[in-house]
Amino acid sequence: MIVSDHLADIRRSQGIDVVIANVENSAAGFGVTPAIAEELFRYGIDVMTTGNHVWDKKEIFEYLPRQPKLLRPANYPKGAIGSGLYIHTTPSGERCAIMNLQGRVYMANTDCPFRKADELIASIPDDVKVRFLDFHAEVTSEKMAMGWHVDGRISAMVGTHTHIPTADTRILPGGTGYQTDCGMTGPYDSVIGAEKDAVMKRFLTGISARLEAAKGSPELHSVIVDVDPTTGKTTAIRRHTVQGG
Repeated sequence: MIVSDHLADIRRSQGIDVVIANVENSAAGFGVTPAIAEELFRYGIDVMTTGNHVWDKKEIFEYLPRQPKLLRPANYPKGAIGSGLYIHTTPSGERCAIMNLQGRVYMANTDCPFRKADELIASIPDDVKVRFLDFHAEVTSEKMAMGWHVDGRISAMVGTHTHIPTADTRILPGGTGYQTDCGMTGPYDSVIGAEKDAVMKRFLTGISARLEAAKGSPELHSVIVDVDPTTGKTTAIRRHTVQGG
């Protein structure tokens, strides 16, 4: 597994204090199980986010309420189990807030992510300056709009869901680090992680075929953000890729 092989070295060589990973496709492309989540925690991931596949595995319904470090999008309707906000404390004692939201364009029906972002930000204690948002959304315009919406109020927003890393890494005028999509960790000799032949059959014939996770040519895509803990502003942001064997 590329995460087990490389994460500790990335963390050490890049001087990373907090590792956040979206894990909603970690169970062979569909959801996450308690066993997989615990394994990923052991590899050094501090906080995990998800998205529209969070409910795919029935085992997660019992696990999610008792594992606050595994988030689901905060803008699911009232009554959904789990939480979309976690305040993590680093070994040095620095606190940072991690938020998870989901877009609505071409996605499942959820509450407004923009208004929920306002609620989440308002609920974070003033002394927690470092604030990160995973916005799990389909279209680039919605992600970009969210970036502008939270600019100056959080440290960084990185999008997920499309599995394709974008080349618009930057710091917005208010000091918020931004990238439309982080990309994925998985087999890049694929169609967004799935076996190519089944996907091409869908496009060529219109006949649905079961999608299986592809194998081989793994890559780990990430975004590394440097944040001033006194101001909560991003001072540097960059893409980072590791290729597996």
